[in-house]
Amino acid sequence: MAAAAAATSTASAPSSSFPSTCRARARVGARPSLVSLRVRAANPATVNVTTASDPAPVFQSVTAFAPATVANLGPGFDFLGCAVADASLSLGDTVTATLDPTLPPATVSIASVTSPSRPHLADRLSKDPLRNCAGVAAIAALRALGVRSHAVSIHLTKGLPLGSGLGSSAASAAAAAKAVDALFGSRLARDDLVLAGLESEKAVSGFHADNIAPAILGGFVLVRSYDPFHLVPLCSPPALRLHFVLVTPDFEAPTSKMRAALPKQVDVHQHVRNSSQAAALVAAVLQGDAGLIGSAMSSDSIVEPTRAPLIPGMAAVKAAALQAGALGCTISGAGPTAVAVIEGEEKGEEVARRMVDAFWSAGKLKATATVAQLDTLGARVIATSSLD
Repeated sequence: MAAAAAATSTASAPSSSFPSTCRARARVGARPSLVSLRVRAANPATVNVTTASDPAPVFQSVTAFAPATVANLGPGFDFLGCAVADASLSLGDTVTATLDPTLPPATVSIASVTSPSRPHLADRLSKDPLRNCAGVAAIAALRALGVRSHAVSIHLTKGLPLGSGLGSSAASAAAAAKAVDALFGSRLARDDLVLAGLESEKAVSGFHADNIAPAILGGFVLVRSYDPFHLVPLCSPPALRLHFVLVTPDFEAPTSKMRAALPKQVDVHQHVRNSSQAAALVAAVLQGDAGLIGSAMSSDSIVEPTRAPLIPGMAAVKAAALQAGALGCTISGAGPTAVAVIEGEEKGEEVARRMVDAFWSAGKLKATATVAQLDTLGARVIATSSLD
């Protein structure tokens, strides 16, 4: 049986090799594979625990999908992001949460991890719910809901590669939080659902919500602050036909390595310039100005210049995208995926081809390309099973 984790805790947890945001200890009297979780908040924004409630489930199982995300969007480092998806919903992760009476109450178990398009990927992901993004988020959601009488097993299907800059960990966390919440009647407020996913993000890449917020809410999202926690969804005019050319080379860029490359100090002139570009990007999204969106995305002078040299061929890929007619191009998240924006999808194939060729000619990296559109729904339920 896969390891299970409890959604609540009554005692402090000792140190372990897992990141300090998620510590585990053996529950007294429990089977060795069962552990109790205390989520230790290093930041003021934490999930609200509804201790007075013990909600009854409304479904036997729920399947939820969460899309890929593009974080930073150039100058919006750690505070801007958007959700992207394709028509087949292959650009994202899927989680099925099922009531499991064989587990102790208030616990989560990961029953399976699969990756149809990348079979080897499943072997790299732990089934320990304290060491899996979907598991941590599911635990946080149960905890926020105040569930004490039921246990949940989850099945994770990975559609996104690891370390790609497309919000792989956020997609798993968002789908898990959404599925667990829906299992018990979709009781969580928007911010608490995001914060449940953020518990997982803290353990993987640090306390920033520019992936998890759009993965759950959809569209463009501005993370205004964490204390107090404040998200600002950015609504574009319906006429905006924004598409994204996502080109992922056969190369992993671990978030920890890419964050370590960031400058420790920033010149005040660079700060002013980047701030103005980020403000222009927000204005462009609200106004539906695709050209300005692309121009502002391409104008990061702080983060992209330090990360691009770590991705073989990235500078040539950006140049190729712009020459092929893209409105803008930058690194998606921490990379190595390059993201170009176009209005409409007519130029998508040509821009994608030129970017793939540039990764090979300049970086000797094979790459795959996907033309996606802005996903305005975010994490959503795609299937349910009724209670017996």
